[in-house]
Amino acid sequence: MEDRKVKASVAGAMGRMGQRIVSAVLDNPCLVLAGALEIPGHGAMGKDVGSVLGRGEVGVKVSADLQEVMEKSDVLIDFTNPEASLTHLRKAVELEKAIVIGTTGFSREQITEIEERAPSTRCVLSPNMSVGVNVVLVLLEVASRVLGEDYDMEVLEVHHKHKVDAPSGTAIKMAEVLASSAGKRLEEVAVFARRGQVGPRKMGEIGIQSLRAGDIVGEHTVLFAGVGERIEIIHRAHSRDNFAMGAVRAALWVVDKPPGLYDMRDVLGLREMRK
Repeated sequence: MEDRKVKASVAGAMGRMGQRIVSAVLDNPCLVLAGALEIPGHGAMGKDVGSVLGRGEVGVKVSADLQEVMEKSDVLIDFTNPEASLTHLRKAVELEKAIVIGTTGFSREQITEIEERAPSTRCVLSPNMSVGVNVVLVLLEVASRVLGEDYDMEVLEVHHKHKVDAPSGTAIKMAEVLASSAGKRLEEVAVFARRGQVGPRKMGEIGIQSLRAGDIVGEHTVLFAGVGERIEIIHRAHSRDNFAMGAVRAALWVVDKPPGLYDMRDVLGLREMRK
């Protein structure tokens, strides 16, 4: 893809996240916007996506035709919902197109389907496309290995009141990193709520708590608390632009990779740092 621009389309293009991704694609000199996908009946259907976003006409109309959008694309960037993302992945496999999925809230069964289908095409799946968050995941692995069970570990995430899934996909990923570093499965040690006479905190448990309020884009805090000290590793998203820029980076990276299921650690070259 070095000698031409990558043709990228955006699914959920009129959502809050989708609009930021469309703008990021338009602003990137290595990309050309090939399509803007939305659900049938959306109010922007048939309108020029640039005009809708106040950027002037860009020659791409909002469409509900998945087949047409995918055929015109090298890669689809998808931040929609679990059911739609699976539909888009199946079409990407059928048409041998690359896909970047930033959707969260997948069930275990849906994750299993992704793991089975994605290796047939080129897919980046990540609950958080932020470069900073993925660096934090590496830091968490190092910290949890060094501190061990002498330190209690808690994950707190805060998001806007319109977020529909809890805990966030990022919080779950952080907790999975903590559990894996201790040689455990998250299902064995996770505590998602505390109320009433719960008794003393059990050694090795990982608390995961969620708050929803206002228009907070996203905050994640991981607390390591030992005797006489505590460590907090915090990531705060100031806007959705960091997620959009990460998604664009993933789209450019994945188009010429061999078929496989990747995540942002692959995109950012962080795999080696974890060893």
